[in-house]
Amino acid sequence: MTNPFTRWLDSDIGYSFRTSPTAIGAGLIAFICVFCAMFAPWVAPHDPFNLATLELSDARLPPAWSTGGSTKYLLGTDDQGRDILSALMYGARISLVVGLISVVLSVFVGVSLGLLAGFKGGWIDGALMRLCDVMLSFPSILVALLIAGVGRALFPNAHETLAFGVLIVSLTLTGWVQYARTVRGSTLVERNKEYVQAARVTGVAPMRIMRRHVLPNVLGPVLVLATIQVATAIISEATLSFLGVGAPPTSPSLGTLIRIGNDYLFSGEWWITVFPGVMLVLIALSVNLLGDWLRDALNPRLR
Repeated sequence: MTNPFTRWLDSDIGYSFRTSPTAIGAGLIAFICVFCAMFAPWVAPHDPFNLATLELSDARLPPAWSTGGSTKYLLGTDDQGRDILSALMYGARISLVVGLISVVLSVFVGVSLGLLAGFKGGWIDGALMRLCDVMLSFPSILVALLIAGVGRALFPNAHETLAFGVLIVSLTLTGWVQYARTVRGSTLVERNKEYVQAARVTGVAPMRIMRRHVLPNVLGPVLVLATIQVATAIISEATLSFLGVGAPPTSPSLGTLIRIGNDYLFSGEWWITVFPGVMLVLIALSVNLLGDWLRDALNPRLR
C-alpha cells in the first residue's frame, strides 16, 4: 500500500514538480527556511531573546570568515551582541507566522464575501464590490499607520502585543479584496451551471449549495493566489517593521534587523542589514516561484 506522499509524486502535479528544476530548487529553499524558522529554539546556535547570554562586548562583530571575526558567530553580531544567524532564524519565524496568519484570515474573509456576492448578486454584490474598490484605495502601510496610532492611543501599555496585532489586522484588511474579487468572478460562472440548477430544483438550501457545491470548484485560483500572497505579506511585514510600525525592536524580525542594520551600513558593519535582506529575498523568491509553478500545474492550458 503506497503512502500519500508516493501517491502525490505519481499524480499530475507531482510529476510536474519532479520535472521542474525551478520548482524543486524553490521548494528546497522554502523548506530549509521554514524548517529553521519552526525549529529555531533547537537549531539556532544562540537564543537572541535571552538577555542573560548577550554580551555588549560582542556587539557588531564581523562574520567568522572576515578579518577579526569570531568563530562563535558565523554571520557576525548586531548592535546588541545578538548572533545574526540565530536572529535570522527567529526573525523568519516571526515573519512567516505573521504572513501565514494574515493570509489565512484574508482567505477566510475574501472567500466568504466573494462567494456571497457572486451567488446572491443584486444589491449585495454591488455593495461588496464597492467596498472592495474602497479598500483597494488604501495601501496596507497607511492602514497599519492608522491602526497603530489609534491602538497606541487606546492601549499605551500594550506595545508588543499591539504591534503584532497591527501587522495582522492591517495585512488582513487590505489582503482579502483580491480573494473576494477572484471568487466572485468564478462564482458568477459556476452558479449558472447545470449542477447548481439541479441542486436548486431539488430544494437544496442556498447556503448548502454554496458550501458543498460551488466552493470546492472555485478554490483552485484561491490556492494559487494565497501561495503568492504569502510572499507579499512577508515583504509587507518587513516593510512595516522597517518603518517602526511592525514588530517591536525587542523581537528580531527580518524588517527590524534590516532597519537596525541600516544605521550601521555606511560605517562598515554591512552584515547587520545585508544578511537579513538576503534571507527576506530568499523566502519571498522561493514562495513566488512555487506559486508560479502551482499556477502552471493547476492550469492544463499552460502545460
